[in-house]
Amino acid sequence: MAVTMTTDRFDELVGEALDLIPSALASAIDNVVVLVEARNEDDPHLLGLYQGVALTERDSHYGGSLPDTITVYRDALLDMCGSEEEVVEEVAITVIHEVAHYFGIDEDRLHELGWG
Repeated sequence: MAVTMTTDRFDELVGEALDLIPSALASAIDNVVVLVEARNEDDPHLLGLYQGVALTERDSHYGGSLPDTITVYRDALLDMCGSEEEVVEEVAITVIHEVAHYFGIDEDRLHELGWG
């Protein structure tokens, strides 16, 4: 059964998930915007999406680029969870998963590490 939650509370959870990132890694994140949207139009079950140029792929041509984006899809996450505690956990996993893509970690490696 889907969890009901205010958008403000969900946004808080995304902020708390970002706070879980160790400061040494967080300070390396540059030119990234984190957004919360209801759903991804192309894939309504998608939980999160990183769009941009991974840190490992950036070169001298990257300067002046628009910010990369990490989008967390609120309704898809709420639909898959049965409790607020589950939402907290899944939001954290999703945020860390998408931040890992920023650092150049691909899906296969994330699954190996348990962040799939």
